[in-house]
Amino acid sequence: TLTSSYTSPTNAPFTTAESIPAPPTPLDAASKAKYLAALRASVSSAQDKINRELTARMEEDKKREEAAGLKHTVDDEKEEENYGEEVQGEEE
Repeated sequence: TLTSSYTSPTNAPFTTAESIPAPPTPLDAASKAKYLAALRASVSSAQDKINRELTARMEEDKKREEAAGLKHTVDDEKEEENYGEEVQGEEE
């Protein structure tokens, strides 16, 4: 089973779980390919669920900030555009 857990001081926690079949034995090339395809599908499904949950929590954070009279300072469009990319001139 592939599991992930999320906790935060300001948002509700969540856990995801994806079943992954045990690799068959003996593991010939065809069996290995089938197992890896199932593993890849499980990981992709988990990523989709995690992304949906995190996006919902980001929206909750924005609403909470707005309700408190705070200005949302993150440019969401820019963040989305640069997601996973190294931005030149940005200090870590």
